[in-house]
Amino acid sequence: MLLRLSRAATAVRFSPNESKFAVASSARLIAVCYYESENDWYVSKHLKKPLRSTVLSLDWHPNSVLLAAGSTDGHARVFSAFVKGVDERPSPSLWGERLPFGTVCGEFLNATAGWVHGVAFSPSGDSLAFVAHDSSITVVYPGGESKPPLAVVSVSTQLLPFTDLVWKNEDEIIAAGNDCTPYRFSGDPSGWNLVGPLEAKAGRPGLGEQREQSALNMFKQMDLKGKSGNKDDTKLETVHQNSISSVRVYEQSGGRVSKISTSGVDGRVVVWTL
Repeated sequence: MLLRLSRAATAVRFSPNESKFAVASSARLIAVCYYESENDWYVSKHLKKPLRSTVLSLDWHPNSVLLAAGSTDGHARVFSAFVKGVDERPSPSLWGERLPFGTVCGEFLNATAGWVHGVAFSPSGDSLAFVAHDSSITVVYPGGESKPPLAVVSVSTQLLPFTDLVWKNEDEIIAAGNDCTPYRFSGDPSGWNLVGPLEAKAGRPGLGEQREQSALNMFKQMDLKGKSGNKDDTKLETVHQNSISSVRVYEQSGGRVSKISTSGVDGRVVVWTL
């Protein structure tokens, strides 16, 4: 696939109907790629304006036409990626009715202009959530074409920045990132709240209880290795031992997600039951 990018590709996502895929880049554009039967090859069309910086994340609307993108300019945007001859004309939605390729259906700025690391449409596609480098999560409820949003709800946290998120259902979101464990949020247009981590604080699975060490052995370890006993205090009490880079739906039915998977910088892929 010739993407025609002058800078690095940063993210790639297939549309739900698998007729297209989108590639984000640091060239301040998104390549929307699709198969062209006349040339028997994949070709790409570029989404450019009003992108002004590196695009970090992508997510497709359930209709496979709308595309959300998060950028380092602090914006989350919703574009139309409608390709004539490939897509069927979508039904009117809260994001708009006439959707020629490149139409900007929504543009939302993070409160502190922090990098937007992850974006995600709700299962119905009627709302959008994004996480930013200021450790916040924002949920947008659109009001209709050319109308202001019905609500924009932002939750600031004291955690390290999130990097990705998924919707469990219309009123619950799972986000994860540099705190090395997934967190659950719940709410509606009137407000959202941090519920807590998916993982128990008592420790990570398989950690087990440390065996009691004799006083003599403890002092030997302190003398030889500069630490007491055999306990390795460099290990986190979480499954992931480093930042989580992506969160994906693993299993769902009836519009509700029952399992998610997370992958991290530590090389682990973990499946979570919700």
